[in-house]
Amino acid sequence: MSEKQPSFLDAAIPLIVLIILLSGSVFLFGDNSSYGPNQIALFMATAVAVVIGLKNGYRWSVMEKAMVKGISLSLGAVLILLSVGALIGTWMLSGTVPTLIYYGLQLLSPSWFYAASCLLCGIVAMSIGSSWTTAATIGVALIGVAAGLGLSPAITAGAIVSGAYFGDKISPLSETTNLAPAVAGADLFDHIRHMLWTTVPSFVIALLLFTIVGFNSDVSSDFARIDEITSVLQDNFAISFVSLIPLFVLLTMAIKKVPAFPTVFIGALLGAVWAVLFQQDLLGRLIAADVPSALGITKLIWHTLHAGFTIDTGNASLNDLLSGGGMSSMLNTIWLVFSAMMFGATIEKIGLLRKFVSSILHFARSTGSLITSTIATCFVTNVLTADQYMSIVMPGRMYKEEYERRNLAPVNLSRTLEDGGTITSPLIPWNTCGAYMHSVLQVSPLDYAFYAFFNLINPVLAIIYAYCGIKILKLTPPDSLLQPTQAKA
Repeated sequence: MSEKQPSFLDAAIPLIVLIILLSGSVFLFGDNSSYGPNQIALFMATAVAVVIGLKNGYRWSVMEKAMVKGISLSLGAVLILLSVGALIGTWMLSGTVPTLIYYGLQLLSPSWFYAASCLLCGIVAMSIGSSWTTAATIGVALIGVAAGLGLSPAITAGAIVSGAYFGDKISPLSETTNLAPAVAGADLFDHIRHMLWTTVPSFVIALLLFTIVGFNSDVSSDFARIDEITSVLQDNFAISFVSLIPLFVLLTMAIKKVPAFPTVFIGALLGAVWAVLFQQDLLGRLIAADVPSALGITKLIWHTLHAGFTIDTGNASLNDLLSGGGMSSMLNTIWLVFSAMMFGATIEKIGLLRKFVSSILHFARSTGSLITSTIATCFVTNVLTADQYMSIVMPGRMYKEEYERRNLAPVNLSRTLEDGGTITSPLIPWNTCGAYMHSVLQVSPLDYAFYAFFNLINPVLAIIYAYCGIKILKLTPPDSLLQPTQAKA
């Protein structure tokens, strides 16, 4: 039986099933939906897609290979996730994160906190080209500072995500910033310059909104609570600028373009070394009295790498603030990533997403509607394939020929892929980026999405630019078609 192209109804059914199941998951399980129910929803939607594939002549073996390949594409992210879990644990034990929280409580004003968090994450992410590393280091500390100041964790997470993705988006060190022009056929630095027209105004508007929110929030800092937290930090950890050296080493390695996996894992191991060197009192309290010191410390660090760091300060809320991490804390996220990639690979293999795009192009008559359709396709790809890279590569391949046919320069497509793909990925709970941010910041994308102002504004501003014809570049005519005088000029 030959493989048939799917109908529009074929393409719509798995998406409708997925939306219904995910909505039911959130309705029934609330914030716990990412801890199993969403994965089951993705498995069920994949089963529906498989049935449609079988109906259209695809063999099970073909679809199974596509699933395995799709999951294999996420293994690089899985290694980073496991390393980040280890890093958070050892950086708690080494005092790196507690030190960042301590100084943050001393320096950051509640009214300016959201805007300052956004700006700080933007600067760090632009320097190292990684939104994930920024969230796992500076972001984790800022969540702790927000708890100390009595500020909203959802708005704080929105500010962290906004800043991290702004910096990631315009950094030449970022993987997505390099991937988008490569897919579209544009020059990297032409791509970055063209992105600035939509990215910088969106970020400025986001900073203004965070400033307004900060000054209009009912901020009544409980200085007694701040004093309590700082006292607990000083009582349990050796607070010193020396504890921040692992952070500076990690940022330096990232700037030097050392790959993310070894960078983060080396950061985790360095945190373990720093704990041995500078947190000896803490280690002495945590190891069992009847266990030899060297053996007890080895066991404690080993446990921290795989299960995370826990501490009993006598205050339950502070225990939650100062505990976490470990590779095992990332296993649920990895389960979610595998489930989502399996679904995305299946619908790509049997041509469901391609069917959507061909139907959309029939209605995309103007440049404005074409760019809007591209952004919508990137977002839908983020939803369906649950992978940021797929949301750039697949729409890029599908729309490249149409942009060329309409005499639109490649930078228009590359910018649009980032405006619609890179930016929207952390807003989707089951996307690899959304799942990662949830694991690291401990705030659901369903909660922070409304406050990730940059990520919400950027696609809208890109659509406005498209319909108004602002910075929409046409292809330069080949030299052979120019008049001699024009060619000389």
